[in-house]
Amino acid sequence: MLKGIPEILSPELLKVLCEMGHSDRLVIADGNFPVESMGKNAITIRCDGHGVPEILEAILKLDAILRVFPLDTYIEKPVNLMEVMPGDDVQTPIWDVYKKTVEKYDERGKNAIGEIERFKFYEETKTAYAVIATSEKALYANIMLQKGVV
Repeated sequence: MLKGIPEILSPELLKVLCEMGHSDRLVIADGNFPVESMGKNAITIRCDGHGVPEILEAILKLDAILRVFPLDTYIEKPVNLMEVMPGDDVQTPIWDVYKKTVEKYDERGKNAIGEIERFKFYEETKTAYAVIATSEKALYANIMLQKGVV
């Protein structure tokens, strides 16, 4: 255990965050996301029993303390959500939570957040450095972060 570090961040996850370089991407996946098939070329980290918002908050909070995971400033949208498929009648109130979290830790606020079409999100995940599997029950709760320069 480390003083001042969010307890939800396991030693394995801390190691991966530190290993990642500029432009590497991290996906925090909801409980329905096909983590093992989409992330088979990535490091997969299990955070069962936790939701996406608390993992996102812990990673961005850790960056505020130690500057280990700044969001990329060289691209317009370093945070991306999985876009709701046309025809799906799904509400995404969890996105408001993500926006508030990003606003706390990045001066661009919600302007740093974009959306990626579902199947393109899957393809982008296949090239991610790491994928975190959570037990998040909300639909379309997947989020992709691109790391900036430390």
